[in-house]
Amino acid sequence: MSIFMGVMSGTSVDAIDVVIADWSHPSQPALIARVSQSWPEDLRANILAMASGQLESIDELGKLDHRIAAETAKACLSCLNEAGLAASQVTAIGFHGQTIRHRPTFTPAFTLQLGDANTLAEQTGIAVVSDFRRRDMAAGGQGAPLVPAFHEQLFGHHADCTVVLNLGGIANITIIPAKGAGQPTVGFDTGPANMLLDAWCQQHTGRPFDEGGQWASTGQVDNALLHRLLQHPFFQQAAPKSTGREQFGLDWLNAQLADEARAISAADIQATLTELTALSVCQSITQTAKAETGALVVCGGGAFNDFLLARLAQNLPNWQVASSARKGIDPQCVEALAFAWLARQTVLGLAGNLPAVTGAKGPRVLGAYHPAGLGLVIA
Repeated sequence: MSIFMGVMSGTSVDAIDVVIADWSHPSQPALIARVSQSWPEDLRANILAMASGQLESIDELGKLDHRIAAETAKACLSCLNEAGLAASQVTAIGFHGQTIRHRPTFTPAFTLQLGDANTLAEQTGIAVVSDFRRRDMAAGGQGAPLVPAFHEQLFGHHADCTVVLNLGGIANITIIPAKGAGQPTVGFDTGPANMLLDAWCQQHTGRPFDEGGQWASTGQVDNALLHRLLQHPFFQQAAPKSTGREQFGLDWLNAQLADEARAISAADIQATLTELTALSVCQSITQTAKAETGALVVCGGGAFNDFLLARLAQNLPNWQVASSARKGIDPQCVEALAFAWLARQTVLGLAGNLPAVTGAKGPRVLGAYHPAGLGLVIA
């Protein structure tokens, strides 16, 4: 019961990331194989249309639910082939699904991820654990972020404070206090990251993302626009908190720009969005971490944005800022590894959330289990 697969596709909808790892030593998972598979363009367009409310019919939702699972199954089978393993050797797949709505502040709060776990189990022949977020929400939590529990397992505890920054579509941080500090690990979403940067880049250059932040580095930060963007209520909200495309999509940015009476170049806006991400992250760390120095470990696709990492280092001069690759873990693997770990927690009947992070009433076993074949037979 040591080999698990993890699958993640974030709010940027850029790719399906799959990992297979051996968890014989839970704090040091041994990566066996990884695959990153781009979404077919038409499917990606439909996911984004559903997430933005342009597609709303139940029929379209049902078709999307199945197709996301079928495409994920292809990626999982490709990873299985890459690893040279049989399906029977993998205990379970931790499947996050594709987030379409995340409304933690609604009454009642809800979150919705598409991707039919039954289809994924049938097409891979592997048990699937999915629907991780809703149990935490049922217990009064935000259902996000869920990766801090894994970050704590993987990166803590050290003599100095460690902050793990995941730069996906949304940026989130996990603050792991110095060993012996007697403080709990905390974590929360800090605001937009690749989701806005990628969307603006795609819209104005035709490229899916700003590689290395090179385009942003040619622009100048527009301080008036930056100040306007930082007025979003989310930035003043106390943790626990989580967010998504509903609050920080391209529609929100365009609405802010529509109120500007002056022309701002597209490159200057990209530089400003990069600074928005860096500043909102750094202010969150400064306000929350009870330490003036420490290590900032960056993972997610944004870890490859050299310009953004330079802005983080500039805003946190007393911190050591480095990609998780420096610790031997591919930045693109961390979130998928987290969902492999969450699947393992579920199978073992162990909690997967941190109440201090999500705001839930207490620790909970997360996720729904979908067996491969007949599964457990109870006499």
